[in-house]
Amino acid sequence: MPLVREEVQDWAQKLESESAEAVLRWALDRFYPRVALSNSLQIEDMVVLDIAWRIQPAVRVFTLDTGRLHQETYDMMDRVREHYGIELTVLFPDSAEVEKMVRAKGLNLFYNSTDDRHECCGVRKVNPLQKHLAGLEAWVTGLRRDQWATRTDIKKVEVDAANGGITKVNPIADWSWEQLEQYAHAHKVPRHPLYSKGYSSIGCLPCTRPTQPGENPRAGRWWWEDDSKKECGLHVARS
Repeated sequence: MPLVREEVQDWAQKLESESAEAVLRWALDRFYPRVALSNSLQIEDMVVLDIAWRIQPAVRVFTLDTGRLHQETYDMMDRVREHYGIELTVLFPDSAEVEKMVRAKGLNLFYNSTDDRHECCGVRKVNPLQKHLAGLEAWVTGLRRDQWATRTDIKKVEVDAANGGITKVNPIADWSWEQLEQYAHAHKVPRHPLYSKGYSSIGCLPCTRPTQPGENPRAGRWWWEDDSKKECGLHVARS
């Protein structure tokens, strides 16, 4: 049975000081098979996958194909399948929703305004995610508190009110970038090739650029917008 809010809050307190492995082991023991890992193919999600796979090799993993990704991201999907021997579930947006949006506002509507960009993210990312999560009791992310200002308060275990109150697990919430790099190197975690080309946060091709030394890792996402807007709605409710 899904956890109620009070239970989630209790577990959040109990697991706050625990390791990522301990948090993932709890989540997999408590919810499997009605729990899945979201995976953007970036280093955070790849590290979470590696830890979870060592606990449960049949862990469920999904990723989003917005239809606007870099070729290197599609290549990473195949690498993940081959490296871990898992079925990587790929979620797609509803074609009718995409067509309606494009007919009304064009292919590159995201450059017009923040509202239009949120609409594009909603159709291509948020809606497919919500449909998938409707069949789960919990999901796991690679969110970290030091990624961006909007993520500083995330807990290792949360109630996902935007998705029916299911449990959301963020096992590496307290990790630094250095910890990610150390783990990935030590365990030979597959690495997205765009990191070697100057990218530090990787999303859709038209909405992502390489970052410069000293810039926040997420500065390359939607760089034409105000810094406070750098979310797509997957983890922060759209306004």
